[in-house]
Amino acid sequence: MRAFDGIRVLDLTHVFAGPFCTYQMAVMGAEVIKIEPPNSPDMMRDEGYSETLNNLGLSNLFVCQNSEKKSLSLDLKAKDDRDFFLKLVRTADVLVQNYSGRSMEKLGFSYGKIKKINPNIIYCSMTGFGRTGPKAEHPAYDSIIQAYSGLMELNGVKATGPIRVGPAIVDYGTGIHAAFAISSALYRRQITGEGLEIDLSMLDAAIMLMTSTVADSLSSGISSPSYGNNHPDHPGYGAFNASDRMIVIGAFTKKQLCNLLLGLNLKKEVKLVSSLTKKEMKASYSELRNSIENVIKTKTADFWEKKLNACHVPAAKVRNLIEALNSDQVKSRRVLQNSLLEKDCGHPRLLPTAAFSYSKGSPKLTKSAPKIGEDNYKVRKSLGDS
Repeated sequence: MRAFDGIRVLDLTHVFAGPFCTYQMAVMGAEVIKIEPPNSPDMMRDEGYSETLNNLGLSNLFVCQNSEKKSLSLDLKAKDDRDFFLKLVRTADVLVQNYSGRSMEKLGFSYGKIKKINPNIIYCSMTGFGRTGPKAEHPAYDSIIQAYSGLMELNGVKATGPIRVGPAIVDYGTGIHAAFAISSALYRRQITGEGLEIDLSMLDAAIMLMTSTVADSLSSGISSPSYGNNHPDHPGYGAFNASDRMIVIGAFTKKQLCNLLLGLNLKKEVKLVSSLTKKEMKASYSELRNSIENVIKTKTADFWEKKLNACHVPAAKVRNLIEALNSDQVKSRRVLQNSLLEKDCGHPRLLPTAAFSYSKGSPKLTKSAPKIGEDNYKVRKSLGDS
């Protein structure tokens, strides 16, 4: 048994953040019914590099957060489909929507109206900026929130200016926060018997993803300057050029720094660091950093990763994504599972599923991503329609 077996989720989301939230519930056993307009489905269905998959409405950018779901095509502006949707609402535990502004209210499906039909429902609204404040009506994507939240500025350096984090980190971070909020609400409902509304914004999620940096800025009153790959105060915490490629070393504490220096056979520097205060360490930053760099460049990143890890120093050579996915460590985990998709069309053999596993009832993929309307008949039949 998976944790959400028996939970029905109505998924009125599109792009990344919303679908990823419901995907995380689906792999935990929830029956997720993805509801899309027949003539305007999730835009990610045809946004991949493969025209064959785009034409099927099953691009790789779509399947990665919509597997394990059912697909129901409904035009919520048409009376018959609206009536069926409300009939479906009566059977649901959760409704998740990520349309901008007050789109759902304009359709007549606000939380207030849905609650009258199903008072126990968990209704989660995911928007760019939240349902309150001067930007409540404004649309957003991941890049917009990175810009607004300060994340882009923090990720840049003076030489380059602000740089967007490449992967849609805010979208996926928002999806995880939403899945947690819904899970908490379901647990609360078990105790109180009450449904509730969740107001979740991408901007708020971005702020939470920067918690320690936010706390420091709130204390100092200034936006922390970005320092790129190398920490300005800790000489052993940063990126170094080995003989073949870059390696990142995480010697943050004094003990870790001493272990690093011992691993590099820099005995004189170990003695120096052992006697330094934090303030004195900053003054010796350049000297120590140069000593470390001069040794690291003599051997390969792979050599140093193995040696420093054996010395209890966090270190990893900089891999590209394919190297990381093919690593023995990733293969030993359950984060990637069989996609159950046809491979000949260009679909991946594996898909990211969840970042955790249980001793029993772990997240699991049992169904491939659906074509639009694939489950119309089954869903309607389950409610007595044909």
